[in-house]
Order: sequence, then C-alpha cells, then structure tokens
Amino acid sequence: MAAAVPSTSRARAAAALLLLLLGCCWAALAGGPQDQAEQFFRSGHTNNWAVLVCTSRFWFNYRHVANTLSVYRSVKRLGIPDSHIVLMLADDMACNPRNPKPATVFSHKNMELNVYGDDVEVDYRSYEVTVENFLRVLTGRIPPSTPRSKRLLSDDRSNILIYMTGHGGNGFLKFQDSEEITNVELADAFEQMWQKRRYNELLFIIDTCQGASMYERFYSPNIMALASSQVGEDSLSHQPDLGIGVHLMDRYTFYVLEFLEEIHPASQTNMNDLFQVCPKSLCVSTPGHRTDLFQRDPQKVLITDFFGSVRKVEITTETLSLDRDVAGFESKFPEEELATEPLKYAEQLPVAQIIHQKPKQKDWHPPGGFILGLWALIIMVFFKTYGIKHMKHVF
Repeated sequence: MAAAVPSTSRARAAAALLLLLLGCCWAALAGGPQDQAEQFFRSGHTNNWAVLVCTSRFWFNYRHVANTLSVYRSVKRLGIPDSHIVLMLADDMACNPRNPKPATVFSHKNMELNVYGDDVEVDYRSYEVTVENFLRVLTGRIPPSTPRSKRLLSDDRSNILIYMTGHGGNGFLKFQDSEEITNVELADAFEQMWQKRRYNELLFIIDTCQGASMYERFYSPNIMALASSQVGEDSLSHQPDLGIGVHLMDRYTFYVLEFLEEIHPASQTNMNDLFQVCPKSLCVSTPGHRTDLFQRDPQKVLITDFFGSVRKVEITTETLSLDRDVAGFESKFPEEELATEPLKYAEQLPVAQIIHQKPKQKDWHPPGGFILGLWALIIMVFFKTYGIKHMKHVF
C-alpha cells in the first residue's frame, strides 16, 4: 500500500499537466484569427498622414516652395497618397512671371530635377495659407463645407508628419510676412490634437532660422521633433542657380532629401540615421532634435513609419466567417429601407430651385451719363433762348 501512494500522486500530477496543456491549446484555438489580428494591430499605427507647409511668398523665397515640394515628392514615392497629404504653398512659383521655365520648380542646379511634376495637388495656396487655417487643419476645427481634400482626417492610429519651412526667429515662424505663429501656439495645437485623439505618433520637422526654438515648448506625448538650426543660428540656403537667379533649396532639407532618396518602402533604416544626415560641416548650422516626449526608442522607429505608408500584413490560412455578423446587420434593417435611404450632403445648393426660378425684376435706374446729358440740354436751351446777357440773373 505504501508503494501505491507515490504512483497515485504521480498519476494525478500527470493528469493535471495534461489538462493544463489541453486548456492552453483550447484557449489558443478559441481565440482564433480575430484575437490574433486585434493583438497584431494594437501595438502600432494603421495609417499615415502628412501636412507640408511653405509659409513664404515672393520670388526670392523660391527655395522654400522647392523644399516643400521635394518633401511632397518623397512621401508620395514612399506610398502616402494625395488623399492623406495636406499641401500648403504660400506662393505659386511655377506660374511666376520671373520663372524662365513655366510650370516647373527645380530642386537641383542645372535644372536636373523638376519637383513640381504634372500631378501636384495643392490644397491651400496663396492667401489661404494663414496661421488660422493651419491651426484649424491640425485641430479639426474647420467649417462643415470644407472639402475633404482640405481636411486632416486622422485618428488615434495615425502617424503624422508635419513639415514646415519659411523665415523664422526665436520662438516664431512668419506666415507671408504679415503674421506669425509662436511656439506656444504650436504646442497648444498639438495638445489639442492629442486630447482629441487625432494622432498616434507625430514627427515635426522645421527648416528655418533658430528652428529649435519652435519645439522647446512642446509638452504632448508621442512627439519627435527635428530642426535645421539651434537658437541663435541661421538656416542657410543651398544650390544657387544662375539661370533661375535664386537659390533652389535650403541646406538641411537638401541633405534630408538626399538621404530619403535611398529609402524604399521595405527599408529598415531608423530615425537615428536621420538625425545624422546633416552635420554642421555640411549644414553650417547645427541641426537639433528632441525625443524626450517620444515613448519609443528612436533606434527602433523606422523612417517609413512617418515618411511612408507601409501596411502591416499577416498572412493566415484560417477562414474568417463574417456571415453571422452580416446576417444580424441585415435583419435590423429591411432591404427596401437600405436601398431607398436618401443620401444627405452638408450645405448642398438647391440646384433645381436655382434653375427653375423666374428672373427677378430689376428696378430701373437711369444710365450713368443720362443726368449729365439732361443738364447739358437744359443749359443749351437756356442760352439759345435768353443769351449771355441774362446770365447775371441766374447767378
């Protein structure tokens, strides 16, 4: 009997271990692909957006437009579509009368690379590029009639790239030489975006004089910031072109884009590599970056997390059954109701009423020269009837 006790306890332990293994396997199977997919997307972003802003007008600021269009070209090449890019250009250099090559904007000397191309979609142009419109785009506080192309329709799973270039100083960036945005206003706008769940992670890049002062006041989480120069330093231009008569780009953006040309959608290059692209020996100014608000290690953040639109895909051989959910949805709404439900549009113009309405009767007004001609006729009749000798009785 004494020898049977250890064998019995050993059998019970084996049985308990077997039940534990079966329970784990059943839980893994019960979870299914749905739970796996949910866990897969929980850790990262699902979409990318870019807001690219040039704040300078006039021909001598040609390089600022070229900076912005060059970044626009790079993010489109890496997969971000125009529907997810908000492009703001304060001046149209392609159509400027001084442009020796109309409908082009070049970023390399000798006119080697035309970054304007034939498929540029400018969302805000000329006097639409204001501090108010920029802040409204970021925070989503825009009128209901604003078209979709002028909206930043991001969410809490969006990684957003914000690039700005123009003339600035310690704590401000000028918009069209008429107004300016301060680093406090920018920091508060990012905080509103975070509170309204408009981004997952945000990369802020600015190419302007004393650019590092623009990210000093940031206090919202998950923001990584880069600048072309430190406080007290100028951001210098690059690539002078004798044919066009101006500098084509700024130094910092030039070397950043030279770096991005080597990036492809499947690249494993990380943000630490981007920090090193323009040392002081090349930029003359001292580029800066800030990562203390960012939760991830920059060495583990891919360049394509912000400059591209790489979708996470996991291949599964299991079948996902959606019939049950679709059937439940259809049972709530009759088929006729689903098919005949009218579409509603915000602030739609009453086109039918405008076409069929009768023309409004206009009030009659005498022509512009009618009164003057009438007075001239009266004076002629007076002179013909009474002559000059009676003029003294009139005055």
